Amino acid sequence: MPNDTPNVLPRNQSLPLFNPHMSSFACEVEATKTPAIDAQAEAWFLEARALERPETVEEDRDYKAIVQLTLRAAERKHWKAMLNLASLYIEGRDPLKGPEDAVRLVEEGMRLGVPAAYDRMGTFFMNGTGVKSDATRAFAFWQKAAQMGNPQAMTFLGDKLDAATDSGDGSHWANVPVAKQMLECAFGQGYGPAAYQLSFLVAGNRPPSGSTDRTREESTRALRILHEGVKFGCEECANALQIEFGHPFNLADMLAPQIDKARGKRYGLLGDALAFDPNLRFPNIDQILPLPPATLPSWNGDRDTLLNAAMGVRLKPGPPKPTAASLRTDRHHLDAAFLFRHTGDKTENERAPRAGFWQPTSHQQPERIRSQLAKIPPGLYSAEERFEHFFDPTEDTRSPIFGVVWERWDTQWHNDESIDPRAVSGLAREVQLDVPIMACSGGRVCPISGVWQPWVHPTHPLSTIVNQHWRQVWLNKGQPFPKPDHDWLLALLEQEVTWHLMDTSA
Repeated sequence: MPNDTPNVLPRNQSLPLFNPHMSSFACEVEATKTPAIDAQAEAWFLEARALERPETVEEDRDYKAIVQLTLRAAERKHWKAMLNLASLYIEGRDPLKGPEDAVRLVEEGMRLGVPAAYDRMGTFFMNGTGVKSDATRAFAFWQKAAQMGNPQAMTFLGDKLDAATDSGDGSHWANVPVAKQMLECAFGQGYGPAAYQLSFLVAGNRPPSGSTDRTREESTRALRILHEGVKFGCEECANALQIEFGHPFNLADMLAPQIDKARGKRYGLLGDALAFDPNLRFPNIDQILPLPPATLPSWNGDRDTLLNAAMGVRLKPGPPKPTAASLRTDRHHLDAAFLFRHTGDKTENERAPRAGFWQPTSHQQPERIRSQLAKIPPGLYSAEERFEHFFDPTEDTRSPIFGVVWERWDTQWHNDESIDPRAVSGLAREVQLDVPIMACSGGRVCPISGVWQPWVHPTHPLSTIVNQHWRQVWLNKGQPFPKPDHDWLLALLEQEVTWHLMDTSA
């Protein structure tokens, strides 16, 4: 989102002061605001994330490779990579970069209109990272990020607004209705920590010891929100459910319908796994740990069996078929896993304004020139790299072709239309299907027990938070498919979602 004053750095832009007593909050979804992600950049980003998995102790991690992969993705304007690279700079993982470089990266994300970049700038101002510490500006940026759809900012501010009364030190405020709106919006986007805070608001304030004014319906919904939070990777949610089922603090005030130590133990193992790796997700938890009144399925007691059953799945990828671009050399080569996707971005500059693939065109030139340029495939250029010059082959003097317009191409996955939720290596269990994937439209009941993946067309505004392994669900035959507006709190019609059977192993 550009600044009102072009010469003002994004960090210094004028923002409305944080208003803790706002009368309402309009839910926006971050996925609808962020720029499209280049597929090759996404592959580099996922590769870098895999190198940071906690299975490799920090001393043994190849941070040089992590920085390089993240940088390559960031150069293609992969907004998550840009923010991760900023964190790597602050951590000192690149000896030539520091906090000021991190701030500039985040500012670049702000110029792209990325809500998470505004959230990060708020954190910078609160902590004094690369900028002068200023809590007032921090809350202004967090408010802006939340209004733009960032779930992290919504959850942070929602926690600040759920107090019974305003605190004297300005740390908490009494605005529970808006807190609930923010937390529901963040929860709908699959942000696990929002579930923990939301569950308390749904259940209401805890009553005095020995009494309860909470309805069973409120308790059931609060319990369901915590359960969904575990799916989204919320460690606190798993630990809370371990206590609720295993050893509640107050029997008169428990959310669970009864003590069930076997359920509590399983939640405890999931919580321990999330403490070790917060990036884990357990969307298919209902295969091994459904909420009551469902019967608890048998389990062999092995930790990995439990975790694997609850994890998301993806199809084991096969080797991509060669493409014309994959057979080219030099700057015109493109890996067979990808295809070109036109962006509509153009420039008449002599240098590439950003890293990526650029193709020369010249619509104002004679047909022979247009035909010559049309034969030139997109080529890879670094940011500020001078574009190649072309000459008219029919001229004896080899006159240069002027008026060349360069069009930018992104990359998309070769199998972009297939059902293939991608994840960091190790965060989704790979499965092999011997038969074509079964598909069902939304609004029906499940015809076969198994792992079902929701899917919308890749061009849908919500595709990046629906076509994910963490949106999967284990359903038993006869159960209804989730309703996006009710179960996910997303403004999405059932008819827009198709469900695909990914795995039937129990």
